[in-house]
Amino acid sequence: MISNFFYDVYTVFWRDWCSRMITPFLYIFAFGIGLGKNVSVDGGSYLNFLIPGMIALNSMNISFNTIAAPLNMSRIYHHTLETYLISPISGAAFVFGKILSGTVRGLISSAVIVIIAELLGVHLYLGDWFIPILILNCFVFASLAVVAAMTIDSHEEMSSFSTYVLVPMSFLCGTFFKADSFPTVIKGFLSILPLTPASSALRASANKMPIEWYWPVIMFAYFFIFFSYACHLLKMKKEE
Repeated sequence: MISNFFYDVYTVFWRDWCSRMITPFLYIFAFGIGLGKNVSVDGGSYLNFLIPGMIALNSMNISFNTIAAPLNMSRIYHHTLETYLISPISGAAFVFGKILSGTVRGLISSAVIVIIAELLGVHLYLGDWFIPILILNCFVFASLAVVAAMTIDSHEEMSSFSTYVLVPMSFLCGTFFKADSFPTVIKGFLSILPLTPASSALRASANKMPIEWYWPVIMFAYFFIFFSYACHLLKMKKEE
């Protein structure tokens, strides 16, 4: 009976995990191994260029999606958010607890990609700034998820938010290719989006290169803004 229980737990866990991890795996194998097998970027293979970008991209998606849709449905449809609102828990504690939940999921998914990269012969350097930048990236998008969940009023609009905000960043913020060929104005705009400094810093750190000082500053600024606004939204919800 006990073995059956753990097998059932494994079945549910594995199904949920595979559904979230299939996209980065497809990107790695299609772009990194298929299309980019004979492509060189900065003197190295395209796969070496792609993997840090995929870690930034996947940690963004997992950290955001883990929080956004469930919290949004909790607020609008299930009305279970009220149990937190009437409990003796501060708004900041609630928001940070949600952010930690998304961050842990983002870090676990990133660890899986690192393992896959090792199996493919891509050896990433995980010292110096790599882990702090990865954690900060998860913080940024988990806090954005709380803001989105507290402001968007339907599940359909939440899907539209992902389509118009997360998907463009996925392709334009230095994950799959450099933005050097864009016009100066567009390149400047892309450089201040939160995923761009994350991709750049993870790639530099993974290759034992120095990171620009303003990359973590931009990311921390986004986190501070999103976290503060999320706390404000929760306070307003409590006062309704």
